Amino acid sequence: MTWEQLVKLGAELPEVEEGLWYGTPSLKVRGKGFVRLKEDGESVVFMLESVDEQEFLIQAMPELYFITDHYRGYALVLARLPKLRAPECRRRLEQGWRFKAPQKLVKQLDAAQGKRSPPKKRPARGLSSV
Repeated sequence: MTWEQLVKLGAELPEVEEGLWYGTPSLKVRGKGFVRLKEDGESVVFMLESVDEQEFLIQAMPELYFITDHYRGYALVLARLPKLRAPECRRRLEQGWRFKAPQKLVKQLDAAQGKRSPPKKRPARGLSSV
């Protein structure tokens, strides 16, 4: 996966736009960032539901997911772009998008996908320091 391929997948979600977040390329929904390219150009930061999910992903797929000390204790995970495949990328993009998108937009996506919207969950803590 490249950043350009990730952007193409992200553009499948409603109202996604490219922007900058912490000085690096990112995807945003209504001005709120939900995934960004790391400064190394080889990894991305994804939002997660919880730190527990972070630990699970790192243990289950250490070749793909990792963190640095900066992200320890936050509901975020780093992913190595060259190891990332489209189905997994779509899951992570949609999850982050759902955290940041307005509820009305989430309901529109769910209706288009034929799903009922679950209650909106916010990541555990610290997303402002990504």
